Amino acid sequence: MAAKALLILTTGGTIDKNYFDALSEYQIVDSGIPALLNEARVTLPYRLIELMRKDSLELTDADRSAIARAAKNSPETRIVITHGTDTMTETAKVLSAEVPGKTIVLTGALSPARFAETDAPFNLGMACATAQVAATGVWIVMSGQVFDGLKVRKDRAAGRFVEI
Repeated sequence: MAAKALLILTTGGTIDKNYFDALSEYQIVDSGIPALLNEARVTLPYRLIELMRKDSLELTDADRSAIARAAKNSPETRIVITHGTDTMTETAKVLSAEVPGKTIVLTGALSPARFAETDAPFNLGMACATAQVAATGVWIVMSGQVFDGLKVRKDRAAGRFVEI
């Protein structure tokens, strides 16, 4: 199978948070996604755009429109979006309605990529693989599972995504 270039859009979220000391709140800093891709020695052609650095609870309708616009206007038909997990499903709904004809995969992390015990590299790798082979539509990839972006929710108590 010939590899098609991916577009990777970063929006912030836990995957890009850092914790500075015991008295600090998490802060979203420069995206760690380029370092994760480099560390994984990804050879798949990709283009990376940092759209914003926000916790997903702070995303507005205008932010979601900007994410959809970036996806819709890109020449790539296969897109990975790193996103905070709390409102990932809301963005999936917007993308599904506003960006037809593309394969879009949202992913994030339940702990920051800069932590030793993080799910970030695994989730990002799965998202890149899913974007290459999944059908057109919006998908959410978390914790080793691929979900239809319109048929999933975050179960905060269980700390994972579940089908609905």
